[in-house]
Amino acid sequence: MSASGTAAIPTQARHKQLRACLLCSVIQTPSDFRRVGCPNCEEIMQMKGSPDRIQVCTTTYFDGIISVIDPETSWVARWQRTSKYVRGMYAVRVKGRVPEDVEAELESRGIKYRPRDQTDQD
Repeated sequence: MSASGTAAIPTQARHKQLRACLLCSVIQTPSDFRRVGCPNCEEIMQMKGSPDRIQVCTTTYFDGIISVIDPETSWVARWQRTSKYVRGMYAVRVKGRVPEDVEAELESRGIKYRPRDQTDQD
């Protein structure tokens, strides 16, 4: 906490410890993913308590951080496709793809997987 009582922006060293979910791009520490899983897609990603799943379902390779306070009314959240997710920090672009089993699970539910690396053109 800074003197003003607000959380400080992560330093570069701290930034290296943060991980982004490959499916929804939410950013958390590895211990948060281990403790609570992904707040948006835990049912599919199943990271809670599983360091191996965290390793393959998240990445440290992401660009930019967006803080989403009111997802439903934020134009940035709509642009990033996070308006239906919880409030939090999200990566602008995430490098990597979800594991094949996750992609198959999404397909079986009729959900088209769209990587968050901005390679898909809408």
